[in-house]
Amino acid sequence: MSYTIVSKDELHRYGNTYEFQGYQHGDASVAFIWVDMPPGSGPRLHQHPYKEIFVIQEGEAIFTVGSETISAKAGHIVIVPEDTPHKFINSGEGPLRQIDIHQSPKFITQWLED
Repeated sequence: MSYTIVSKDELHRYGNTYEFQGYQHGDASVAFIWVDMPPGSGPRLHQHPYKEIFVIQEGEAIFTVGSETISAKAGHIVIVPEDTPHKFINSGEGPLRQIDIHQSPKFITQWLED
């Protein structure tokens, strides 16, 4: 049996996130972003050619998914369809901690806002 252990410290850090891309770690078939976002922060509007699944562990967020606005909090899972513009912002007073799972071994992102 072959396995891989990856430390969070080995992942690419981008601001308040850590990025895991499966193709860099034993050909895992997914990528994910380990999010620890302060209040008022979040990514710009973007989309992917695959589904993205947000697992909210702590805090609360306002998501824009297509033309809809969604409130979500710890214990919720938000699933965004492929090719759907989306973004989120930490709408709470404390940290937003979530795992954003990309159904792809690498990130493919089309940014739609400056």
